[in-house]
Amino acid sequence: MRAETKLFALVGGLLVVITIVYAYLTAALNGAVERVGTVALGLSCVLCGMSGGYFWLISRRIPPRPEDRDDADIADAAGEVGFFSPSSYWPLGIGLSAATAALGVVLWQLWIAAAGIVGVVAAAAGMLFEYYTGANRGSEL
Repeated sequence: MRAETKLFALVGGLLVVITIVYAYLTAALNGAVERVGTVALGLSCVLCGMSGGYFWLISRRIPPRPEDRDDADIADAAGEVGFFSPSSYWPLGIGLSAATAALGVVLWQLWIAAAGIVGVVAAAAGMLFEYYTGANRGSEL
């Protein structure tokens, strides 16, 4: 996780510099600081700081991974990575439900948006519990 921490710290620091330069240039050219862009860049700095801080806290709690060690070999990272679902229709349901919710917001039909949100929650729950019920029960082991 140390590599991720350094990456987010670097991007966050770069965004701080870009935010300051952006605010200065817009104030110099327009007579006033352009607020929307400056706030967006500032919040991007905060987001990078939050992500980097999270990775820093996690990296203190776990032992160094092979990609974090300078003396690691390629073979150290070999082995099982995890379980990945071979096929699932739930992501399609989440996508269609999210599109329905977005369509409801665009058309300002709140009942369509509410139906889409309910569909997103139901499909997310279905994807979460996919391997705890039905024919696929226990197949992840």
